[in-house]
Amino acid sequence: MSMSLDGFIAGPNEGPGNGLGDGGDRPHEWVFRGAEPDGPHAANPEGVNREVFDEVMSTGAVVAGRGTFEPAGGWSGDHHDGVPIFVLSRREPVGELDRWPRVTYLSDVTAAMTRAKEAAGGGNVLVHGAAVAQLALAAGVLDELELHVVPVLFGQGRRLFEGLDPEQIELERTRVLEGEGGVTHMHYRVRR
Repeated sequence: MSMSLDGFIAGPNEGPGNGLGDGGDRPHEWVFRGAEPDGPHAANPEGVNREVFDEVMSTGAVVAGRGTFEPAGGWSGDHHDGVPIFVLSRREPVGELDRWPRVTYLSDVTAAMTRAKEAAGGGNVLVHGAAVAQLALAAGVLDELELHVVPVLFGQGRRLFEGLDPEQIELERTRVLEGEGGVTHMHYRVRR
């Protein structure tokens, strides 16, 4: 998850047509710096940022919440390299979103994570969206966190860890990398 220093993954006023909210693209600039947003090489980081991006894109499956999946246009049914996408939703899909062969809608986070881990065949699973990450963490099915912290303060918007239960969740830091453009890449293992 890319986020501001004060913990926001989206800016204020997020919604249809403004999926990441006002200024919400800023935490993702480490991936897109210097690239044309709709060009053939839209994601073109360099150096440490490239290494981290390549790791993220080598995952074997994706789990996303509907609130992330739909505003992203469902990534046209293919997030990267044809990996399966599991969408957490309590409602049935509508329109074209239910016709992509790599996309499966599920209503239970444990089932979604289990299916994604099986599909990944021992590889990592990429989790998109604050709600899904929080649910997976609470259900004990999220093993690791990778945070890409960008030196900007939003002050408002959608926080990654807003509304967690009051229990303390212990993490073990396994890696910290300083990326280009001021981003800090931090990797944590969830202690159980």
